[in-house]
Amino acid sequence: SAKVGGHVVGVSFTGDASAFPEGVLQPRQTGYPLAVNEMNYGNPAVDRVDISGPYTVAGPGDTPSRRRIFVCQPARIGDEEPCARTILGKLARRAYRRPVGSGDLDTVLEFYRAGRREGSFDAGIQMAIERVLADPEFLFRVESDPQQAAPGSIHRISDLELASRLSFFLWSSIPDDELLNVASRGRLSDPAVLEQQVRRMLADQHARNALVDNFAGQWLELRNLREATPDPDLFTDFDENLREAFRRETELFFGSLLREDRSVTELLTANYTFVNERLARYYGIPNVSGDRFRRVVLSREQERGGLLGHGSVLTVTSYPNRTSPVLRGKWILMNLLGTPPPPPPPNVPALKDKGDNGKLTSVRARLEAHRQNAVCATCHSQIDPLGFALESFDAVGQWRATAEGGAPVDTSSVLSDGTRIAGMRGLRDFLLGRREQVVRTITEKLLTYALGRGLEYYDIPTVRQIAREAESKDYRWSAIVIGIVKSAPFQLRRSAS
Repeated sequence: SAKVGGHVVGVSFTGDASAFPEGVLQPRQTGYPLAVNEMNYGNPAVDRVDISGPYTVAGPGDTPSRRRIFVCQPARIGDEEPCARTILGKLARRAYRRPVGSGDLDTVLEFYRAGRREGSFDAGIQMAIERVLADPEFLFRVESDPQQAAPGSIHRISDLELASRLSFFLWSSIPDDELLNVASRGRLSDPAVLEQQVRRMLADQHARNALVDNFAGQWLELRNLREATPDPDLFTDFDENLREAFRRETELFFGSLLREDRSVTELLTANYTFVNERLARYYGIPNVSGDRFRRVVLSREQERGGLLGHGSVLTVTSYPNRTSPVLRGKWILMNLLGTPPPPPPPNVPALKDKGDNGKLTSVRARLEAHRQNAVCATCHSQIDPLGFALESFDAVGQWRATAEGGAPVDTSSVLSDGTRIAGMRGLRDFLLGRREQVVRTITEKLLTYALGRGLEYYDIPTVRQIAREAESKDYRWSAIVIGIVKSAPFQLRRSAS
């Protein structure tokens, strides 16, 4: 029997080990294969693992969560309510993200007493915690207007409200004790103290986890990767292991930029990435063994440097059966240059699957025919050249020399202003030539995430100011984050009209 605590549980198949490869996750089945394939035939899979027990329990046990909640233990009945007050005072302070008074405690203590009358001391604490978790101050971030504030007037939020904004921005969670203590003493509005707290929080693993999972997941569209369904007949190398490796590569890459406080522009210029053996073999990177991801330096010949060479980005900007210079170009315009193209006009015909001769032709050739329509040509002249530069990568991010129909891949193109772009290097140089615009776009995305609302025209000067001030600090992530936290949109609030 297993002992209490964390354990690693492994599941394996018994029998002929040569009948199937160990640890290979099969790709999702779509279309016709979904209707006819029996995945357990030659493709063993584990549906679920049930772990039951323990069956003989003596006492409430000893777990990390109990130790955090029960900061005291009553030795006799007379000690129970003072101990409950201590426990619930600490919990309510963190849950409400502010100091709690006697009125707050009186409310939750009534629930403690009701639970205690029906059961044990633990039952009373449980009922009181349920009341705290149902409180609107826990469920919502409440920011109140000053009593004398005129309707529609602008005022600075309190230090405690600022602490919550800061914590949910960087950690996607409630403030810790140190941040609450600083805010409770009214010191968080001091710019030097505020910057010290930002740097402390950025250095914490909570920040890297939250910003990678939530900010990067939305901004880079990583969350769409789980829904990608590459055609298994066309892309036989793609499986669930590769999908997971794509996601992990980008998360580790973005997390390393935050952890090492690198320049934002290194999203484009990095000559390294993070791979395990499966992904390294797929990318053609030698001398990598095992499932562990590690940082590897890329050669110039590989042209994988930076975010645009990641299989995750290349896959979510493709169709299941082919690349899409349009989707890739649009992704660059929206997420790196901040100039989203207008929506397509109504009744635009879809791109043909084949050329006019009925034979399979490259996506590039089909798009050139599509642009013969003058209505379509205006937008496509801005979108397509950026996407054509990535045509050396197929719909699942693998390097290729020939396109559909066997034609050589052509990554060169010309923007409407005459700018020539050729391949990944040309695209990277083009974007670096507009680095201020790229930094402003990333700042805009991060400010939107920090505020939890879309930006308005009056926010744009703030975006430009943050980007300008970050230039002297080599556009480091910390400079942009600190600029956002010290900005007027982050620290001010408009009273209800």
